Amino acid sequence: MTGTPAAASAVSAASATETPAAASAHDPIGHLSPTMLEGHVAFITGGGSGINLGIARAFARCGASIAICGRTEERLATAAEELRGMGAKVAYKAADVRDPEALQASVDHAVSELGDISITVAGAAGNFFAKAEEMSSNAFRTVIDIDLMGAYHAARATFPSLQRTRGSILFISASQAFKATKYQAHVGAAKAGIEMLMKDLAVEWGEHGIRSNSLVPGPVAGTEGMARLAGPTGDDMWKRAVPLGRYAETEEIGAMAAVLSGPLSAYVTGSQYIVDGGLGLVGSGHISDAVEQSLFSEG
Repeated sequence: MTGTPAAASAVSAASATETPAAASAHDPIGHLSPTMLEGHVAFITGGGSGINLGIARAFARCGASIAICGRTEERLATAAEELRGMGAKVAYKAADVRDPEALQASVDHAVSELGDISITVAGAAGNFFAKAEEMSSNAFRTVIDIDLMGAYHAARATFPSLQRTRGSILFISASQAFKATKYQAHVGAAKAGIEMLMKDLAVEWGEHGIRSNSLVPGPVAGTEGMARLAGPTGDDMWKRAVPLGRYAETEEIGAMAAVLSGPLSAYVTGSQYIVDGGLGLVGSGHISDAVEQSLFSEG
């Protein structure tokens, strides 16, 4: 990337007085420019908690207005209050991403409150362990509907805004998309579909100036999804599996999402970004074996 004024602004320190020690690894969004996403409106599905709320915090720190969508009104209200406390303009309207009409209503509300959307984050997801031969069609379809169909619904509903703003879409994916894992056939199929959807939209919507990328988080501390996955095996198993030896913080995922969604990545599209502490580089066998022993052992 060249040294454009926008990029130069984006790469500046969070403030003239903030030292590297103040913006520590435990506060990665503190390293981001508070004006990097100024003037942007971000629409985030699943934005009321977990990784997606971490992304919303990073966007708010960078000056964006935030619209969050999720199934639980109370959770959205709590998240919105926190984001407003960071100085962001916030809108929210509950919707299930599996319902395209409800999701469209949430998008329309966001546009009416904040203006045209320039960043879409398709983050809503579901997960559980299950043997493929024992999983019902409904259970398999549920994850496909939330993850893959929900991602498509979000992209489609925000397309008119993204076309006007020449914006970007960020799909939140997972390593199951490219790494075979026991008891995750439903998740692997959904996330692999998301990765191909991301690439297809990068090609098809590039003529509109719309960028499309995916972000692949590893295990993230304090999230409902990680609690569900680590439940059968314990945190130590997962931490030992990660080459960096620890979980990510939501703010670390949020910081990368902000960079990919802003001017620093203006020429980046159709790309997958893995932010997993190296987990995708190692096999999944020991985790699968631990899950098998904990959940599916007959002994």
